[in-house]
Amino acid sequence: MRKEVVVIIGGPGTGKTTIIDGLTAQGYCCYPEISREVTMEAKKQGIEQLFLENPLLFSELLLEGRKKQFLNACDETHDIVFLDRGIPDVLAYMHYIGDSYPAHFDAACREHIYSKIFILPPWEEIYESDDERYENFEQAKLIYSHLAETYQNYGYHLIDVPKGTVAERIDFILGRLSQ
Repeated sequence: MRKEVVVIIGGPGTGKTTIIDGLTAQGYCCYPEISREVTMEAKKQGIEQLFLENPLLFSELLLEGRKKQFLNACDETHDIVFLDRGIPDVLAYMHYIGDSYPAHFDAACREHIYSKIFILPPWEEIYESDDERYENFEQAKLIYSHLAETYQNYGYHLIDVPKGTVAERIDFILGRLSQ
């Protein structure tokens, strides 16, 4: 079996982290979303919301972190590694805010190829905002559209994960891995 590097994407508040936590609890190798880590590090340096204050720097840091995650995932001994977001997410967010980015962002998307992409739809009933999630639900729906378009532009077939319990969503994802 070849290595599967699987990405779970979706707008803010769609259940990605909950699914990743559930997969981890079942013994799967999972890598967490790193944007909160980048945001927290910036807060330690006195920058309240790095993405809003300096989106390109924030995106550069995310890009480097996600490239590192991809390479680490490829080196794992596990056959399957799940990632909470992938490299094209960085470009989707830049498209969402209308900012341009250097050519190496595009190159990173073309050089790091994921096995499968699962996308979670906007789901108002479970959406919650917090200190790191500043988007409202309408913005979350727009981000979802940018994510779908960006991944499709890189040739990915997106697998839509239906709404349901965490267990149902995990079963759906695991059931689609061998297809």
